[in-house]
Amino acid sequence: MATSAARAESTVLTGARVVLPTGTVENGRVIVEGTRIAGAAPADARVRDLSGHWVVPGFVDIHNHGGGGASFTSGDTDDVLKGVRTHREHGTTTLVASTVTGEMDFLAHRAGFLSELVEQGDLAGIHFEGPFISPCRKGAHSEELLRDPDPAEVRKLIDAARGTAKMVTLATELPGGIDSVRLLAEHGVIAAIGHTDATYEQTVLAIDAGATVATHLFNAMPGLGHRAPGPIAALLEDERVTVELINDGTHLHPAALELAFHRAGAGRVAFITDAMDAAGFGDGRYQLGPLAVDVTDGVARLVEGDSIAGSTLTQDTAFRRAVTVDRLPVGDVVQAISANPAKLLGMYDRVGSLEPGKDADLVVLDAQFALKGVMRKGEWVVEP
Repeated sequence: MATSAARAESTVLTGARVVLPTGTVENGRVIVEGTRIAGAAPADARVRDLSGHWVVPGFVDIHNHGGGGASFTSGDTDDVLKGVRTHREHGTTTLVASTVTGEMDFLAHRAGFLSELVEQGDLAGIHFEGPFISPCRKGAHSEELLRDPDPAEVRKLIDAARGTAKMVTLATELPGGIDSVRLLAEHGVIAAIGHTDATYEQTVLAIDAGATVATHLFNAMPGLGHRAPGPIAALLEDERVTVELINDGTHLHPAALELAFHRAGAGRVAFITDAMDAAGFGDGRYQLGPLAVDVTDGVARLVEGDSIAGSTLTQDTAFRRAVTVDRLPVGDVVQAISANPAKLLGMYDRVGSLEPGKDADLVVLDAQFALKGVMRKGEWVVEP
């Protein structure tokens, strides 16, 4: 039997277009009971009219290096929580912290530190991006710190994460790559193909070995060729693979995004930010791991080499761009930004859709898809 205190925490959000797994409900309602979505509301529930708005599930970001001027790759607890808070204010209610290439001992220590924040519920897991990547496609990673994916060293990192490692990005064509994919699959950690110079055939082998994600598809890998199709074709065609896309207008031409959605379908796309410190903060000079980055007009590039160095994207901007610029159906965007990444993380029983029993994580958007409210576990992070 619910207590009076629990009943006092009940809220009914009414009048909005509510996006459910089964479709969009006009003049729908979402019932929040404490920290969760409920199927029915008590008579004394508070009613919040959100007419003229959309209500969608909270966003899930599986690839994010920081924000709000703070870094997940090197910051202390306050820095990490500042970055998490920044992204929550932009609708990301579930967030995986990504590292960048560094010394193995540093990465292992960092994994132990971040795992504590996962255990506290501030983060949803850890993604290791590097050091097991190709020097030919290193992007914003320090070349002298790169190494082949030795399964023993991969195991060292996932052990250091104490069960909180969710994903490791690998150039699977390197020595030890396929064995490392198998190791990750055996331990329930996503093997992601990225920062790779692999051929089509090498990519197929990696997928058959257990790789299931393409790290920021199209970026940091060979382009699609008509005689040498490379990794892009292999990753798009295989139903076992989910492809990450950075929808900021810089990393991808709209035609590339359209190609990915057309070939993979909305059920195999995960929108990510690949955000670095400047997300939600502003232009200036930053550090991404050991490398200096200049952010100008919202675009992050290495000071030396001019390579794109992550993004300043937040998921609310990715959502709005997908609907208003790319003209994608709202339901497809919700799949890509909430449901699919939640499923990858093994968290779809808790987050990723607006269904009774799940966490009350949701985003309120106006008619033009600008963010107006964010709720996480029943509490307003941004109140409409």
